[in-house]
Amino acid sequence: MSDAKLVLISHHLCPYVQRAAIVLAEKGVPFERRYIDLAAKPDWFLAISPLGKVPLLIVRQDNRTEAVLFESAAICEYLEETQAGVPLHPADPLTRARHRGWIEFGSSILSDLWGFETAKVAETYGTKRKALIGKFVRVEAELSEGPFFAGDAFSLVDSVFAPIFRYFDVFDTVTATGILGALPRVAGWRNALAARQSVCEAVSDDYTDRLMEFLKSHDAWLLKAAA
Repeated sequence: MSDAKLVLISHHLCPYVQRAAIVLAEKGVPFERRYIDLAAKPDWFLAISPLGKVPLLIVRQDNRTEAVLFESAAICEYLEETQAGVPLHPADPLTRARHRGWIEFGSSILSDLWGFETAKVAETYGTKRKALIGKFVRVEAELSEGPFFAGDAFSLVDSVFAPIFRYFDVFDTVTATGILGALPRVAGWRNALAARQSVCEAVSDDYTDRLMEFLKSHDAWLLKAAA
């Protein structure tokens, strides 16, 4: 598929889009990135997105659309299987299956993060904060010496957790959430991912401003807690 043209349909804040962008960068694959407004989804997007969500990966060859892939996990697996470059999945089937499990665990963290960042009252904020603390304690227990999830090798699991940690890079400028706390291995992993070029380039330069505007528009308790 080296001659295929890939178009990543994106939203500026979507962590699932970031996963795909990171994998594309790690594989060294040229691609076009097209942003849409999820609050005003264009008709062409709704016509090709079964769930009405991003990311989508449009696969083109010879100036025609071969396929439209949806769901970040499917997109990343496709890129892993079809593109050259350093493998992002372990060769061992058992280890690979475990990695897929931790990818799903990362998605569950994102679900809690959504509830945390959009919480409008202290009770919801506290409930989601507690859930996130518990999940990161589990992550801490799973990590080895790093710098990445599986040691020296950057993997698809890393592409999932990098967007998660990016949220906290912004949250930490607002208030001390206490979620990551005394988790030294998580902290080391977070720092290693933040320094990775593919991770840095997965979002636009105005990501922080956009996320802050999102928090304000949702009347987030996080901002009230800071006050």
